[in-house]
Parts: sequence; C-alpha cells; structure tokens
Amino acid sequence: MKKIFVINGSASHNSSNLKLIDNFADLTKDFFTLTVFNDLKTLPHFDPELSIDNTPQTVLDLRHSIGTADGILICTPEYVFSIPSGLKNVIEWCISTTVFSDKPLGIITASANGEKGHEELQLIMKTVMTKFTTDTTLLIQGVKGKIDEHSNIIDNKTKNDLIKFIDAFKRLTENS
Repeated sequence: MKKIFVINGSASHNSSNLKLIDNFADLTKDFFTLTVFNDLKTLPHFDPELSIDNTPQTVLDLRHSIGTADGILICTPEYVFSIPSGLKNVIEWCISTTVFSDKPLGIITASANGEKGHEELQLIMKTVMTKFTTDTTLLIQGVKGKIDEHSNIIDNKTKNDLIKFIDAFKRLTENS
C-alpha cells in the first residue's frame, strides 16, 4: 500500500473538493492509504524568517507528512482565477525544503471554471520539482452540478475521467 498525502485546497467543510477526495479514497482503498490534510486554516501565514529557524510545529508536521508520503494529491477549487491562498500558503512553507522534489503528484482542480487555477498550480508544482504528467492532472469544470448532496458523482464523464486519473496516478506512484 502506498502512502498518499492529500491536500484539500478548499477551506470549506462541505466542499465539492472534499467530496471528490472521499470518492478518490473509496476508489483507491485497495492500493492507497490516505492521510488528508484538511486544515488550511490552522497554518500560520507564511513568514520567510521562520521558514528555516524557529519554524512552527504545525509546519514541521506538514513538511514531515509530505516528505514521508509515497505521493501527493492536491484537490482544490479555483478562487478568483488562481489557487486558494491557503493552498499557496502550504506550498510557500515548503519552498525552503526539498520535500516536494521528485514526489509523485496528482492534481485535481474542481471548480466552476478552474482553468487558470489549474494552469497556475501545475506551473508552481513544476517549479518545486514534483513529478506529474498530463494524465495525473484533472480539471473538473462545473463541479457543483456533477456531485450530489450525498457525495456521489452523478456525471458519467467525470466518473470515467476520475478513474483514468486514478490509474495514471497509481502507475506514477508505482514507478517512483
């Protein structure tokens, strides 16, 4: 079983992204063990002066979780044509380290549109040297109409796209 650290980029407790993470967890329970980081609000704002020395324990714990994982999944909405500030804060706390270097990565952007945020996140994660392919990225536009109130994916194309994404992500983690 591969250990996957999942970062929920949404700060909402009832987000479509969390529902997608639940679907991912159910579909991968036979080959992934997931740890979901759903606490963007608990991290302090990035402070470069604390990034190396006197780093807050919550940040050290986050870095450790990323560093010891066999792969990372980021599932996030887009806010104002960008990635959410909480997600950017997570990444910024890790810039002074190499925890993301060569780490297999899956990116799911699920939002109303999501295109700009999806592109931006790929650029950022390429910069921090994670390993991902076009097949381990998934853009789900109009997500609110594709998941019901019980977290079920009700759109067949989205279901099929998620399964293809999972297969590609599984291959990426196996080859790392």
